[in-house]
Amino acid sequence: MSTENEGTAVPPAPSAPPVPVESPAASPQAAAPGSGAPTTPLPAVPPGAPATPEQELVHAGQPPAYASTGSQGQTPAGAGHTPAAGPAPESGWPPPPPPTPSYADGGGAGSGWGSTYQQPAPKPGKGRGGMLAAILVAALVAGGLGGGLGYTLAKNNDESGSSTTVSASDSGGSLKRDPGTVAGVAAKALPSTVTIQAESTSGEGGTGTGFVFDTEGHIVTNNHVVAGAVDGGKLSATFPSGKKYDAEVVGHAQGYDVAVIKLKNAPSDLKPLTLGDSDKVAVGDSTIAIGAPFGLSNTVTTGIISAKNRPVASSDGSGSNASYMSALQTDASINPGNSGGPLLDAKGNVIGINSAIQSTSNGGLGGTSQSGSIGLGFAIPINQAKYVAQQLIETGKPVYAKIGASVSLDESVSGAKITEQGASGSEAVEPGGPADKAGLKPGDVITKLDDRVIDSGPTLIGEIWTHKPGDKVTITYERGGKEHTIELTLASREGDG
Repeated sequence: MSTENEGTAVPPAPSAPPVPVESPAASPQAAAPGSGAPTTPLPAVPPGAPATPEQELVHAGQPPAYASTGSQGQTPAGAGHTPAAGPAPESGWPPPPPPTPSYADGGGAGSGWGSTYQQPAPKPGKGRGGMLAAILVAALVAGGLGGGLGYTLAKNNDESGSSTTVSASDSGGSLKRDPGTVAGVAAKALPSTVTIQAESTSGEGGTGTGFVFDTEGHIVTNNHVVAGAVDGGKLSATFPSGKKYDAEVVGHAQGYDVAVIKLKNAPSDLKPLTLGDSDKVAVGDSTIAIGAPFGLSNTVTTGIISAKNRPVASSDGSGSNASYMSALQTDASINPGNSGGPLLDAKGNVIGINSAIQSTSNGGLGGTSQSGSIGLGFAIPINQAKYVAQQLIETGKPVYAKIGASVSLDESVSGAKITEQGASGSEAVEPGGPADKAGLKPGDVITKLDDRVIDSGPTLIGEIWTHKPGDKVTITYERGGKEHTIELTLASREGDG
C-alpha cells in the first residue's frame, strides 16, 4: 500500500499508514473555458464502434499522485524500498526521507475501448429480411398506438381527479437549506475556496486547492501544491465564481507541508473561512472536504473523523525532503487535486488542511494507473497549520520545535532511537540542547512524549512539531532495559535549510 501526497510520494510512518497526495497535472488543451480547472478529454471512438447515448469518462494522461496536482508536473512514483535508518531533522536539515511507498500514476496505455468492434456480416438468404422488417414495423406501430392510448387514458384519469400522485410544493432549487446541513455549509464555504494552478519555470505544473485565510488576500494551502512555482514560477487562484487572480508565494514550510500565497490585486470583499479547534475534534465527528480532485474544481465530499493523531510521513517527490504530521484521518473522499483544501466540521469551521491519502496502488515511475481515494485521507490539524501560516505571513520562514537530538527513521525499533551520529557527521545529541540538558544519550529509545505513544522516529518528529518552541514536554525513554522519565523544554529551529 502507498500513501500519496497529492502530487508526490508519501512515506509511511511505522505504526501509521504511509502518506501524502498530489493532483493531476493540468492539461492545457483540456481546460474548460473560464473554469481554470483542467478537464479530461474523452477518448476517441474507434472506427466501427457501436454508437451509444453516453460514453463513460476515461481519465487520460499521467497526472501526479499528490492531493494537489504535482508541482513538478511529473507523475510521482516511488518503488517500494526497505526502510533505512537515518537521522531526524534535528541535527541537520533536510533529513533523509522516510521509506517512501510507491505512488500511483495517472493514465494508461492502449485504447480506452478495448478491442475493435466489427459489424457481423449479413447471412445469405432472401425473403426472410422483408418479413422481419414488416414484423418490426408492426411492432413499432403497435407500440405507438399503445403509448398513445396510455397517454389518453392517463390524461383522462388525471382530469377526473382520481390520480393519487403527490407533487412537492417546493422544487429542489427553491428549498431553503438550514445552515447546519451539508448543502448549507457548502454554500457558505465554497465562495472562500480557490483552485490553484502552479507552473514552474520549465512550464510544468499542476492543480491544488486553497482557502481564504484573511481579508488581506492570504490563501493557505499545501507546500507541495506550490513548490514548483516558488523560484520564478507562475501561480494563479480561481474562485468558484470564475474570477481568477495571479498570486505569489509569501512563505512555505516543507517540513509542515504548509504554504501561504497572496492574491495580487485582491478583492475587498474576501470572506475568510472560520477556523475551528482541531484539539476538540472527536472520532466520529462529521467532516466535509472541498477541493479539485483530478482538476474537478469546487467538489464537495463528506465523511467522518475516523482517527486522530495518525503519524504520517510524506515526501515531496524529490527524494530528499520529507514532511511529518500527526494527522486527522477522515473517510471523506480525497483525491489528487484536493491537496491544500479545507476539511470542515459540521458547522463549516476549518479543522484541517487536506494533504495526503493512503492508496492501494503500487504503480511505480512510469506506471499506468493513478491512485484515488480508498477512504483513508489525512489532514494537517488546523491548530498547527494556523500557527505555521501566521509565522510565514510575519517572517516568510517556518519555525520548528526541536529536542536537539537525531533519531533513526528505521521501523524495526519499537520507539524513536537516538542515533550514534547526527547528520553530516555532527553529534547525535546537540551539545547544550534540550535533550543534552535532560540527560538523553545516543542509543536511548524514546517511547512516549507526554501521553502519546512513540513507535518510530517519524512519529516522534510529527508529535514534536505539533508543539511550539518553549513548550514543556515529558519524555519517557528506555536505556539498558529500564524505563526513565524526564521533562524538557523544546528549543526552536528556523527555516527548512
